[in-house]
Amino acid sequence: MTDLPLHDRLALVTGASRGIGAATAEALAAAGAHVILTARTAGGLEEVEERIFAAGGNATIAPLDIGESGGVAKLASAIGGRWGALDILVLNAATLGTLTPVSAIDPKELANLLTLNISAQQALIAAFDPMLRMSAQARLVMLTSSVATRPRAYWGGYAATKAALETLVLTYADEMTGISSLRCAIVDPGATATKMRARAFPGEDPATLKPPAVVGAAIARLLVDDFENGARVRVGG
Repeated sequence: MTDLPLHDRLALVTGASRGIGAATAEALAAAGAHVILTARTAGGLEEVEERIFAAGGNATIAPLDIGESGGVAKLASAIGGRWGALDILVLNAATLGTLTPVSAIDPKELANLLTLNISAQQALIAAFDPMLRMSAQARLVMLTSSVATRPRAYWGGYAATKAALETLVLTYADEMTGISSLRCAIVDPGATATKMRARAFPGEDPATLKPPAVVGAAIARLLVDDFENGARVRVGG
């Protein structure tokens, strides 16, 4: 017996080596989930894993560049072969790109944004769909940005990919209605002290922003308390 609300739940968090991804992974582990951590940086993943173990949680690292061809499918095969079902999928990994006028967007960089922020995310959903369907209470959480629905000058490339991914996730949510336990939620973390935020606002004092741990805790609470399919949540502060 345990009083941990996510005991016996398996979670996969992308972009888990730092920032909001790492904080979310640690919060889910603290709530009892076994968390699979994936990101490109093995060293960062190991540090997060160590913190989870030190706090009494359980985690497994899986270094991966989700943009690499075939990488996501291999990860899904490995996880499916060991656990079978996946209960929680957190789509956090993303790339910002260069903030520039739409007329000046570099085609190669736009292609990279589309690959990492859209194509790789769809590949994750497709690869883990069978394992999510095997869960008795499957949940998918996607991290978004306010620019997805409120366009802002110079943010065109990143904003367009987030808007597209929101549509993709909500479409998937609708497709699963009535045929699966899966529910999807879109979470806007708001202004948070992350490296991506620092790149976008280099003159901003990070001490004036909430730390990633606040967002991680909010996501864990959302999953514990549960939500309606297609829910949209903004983390205040």
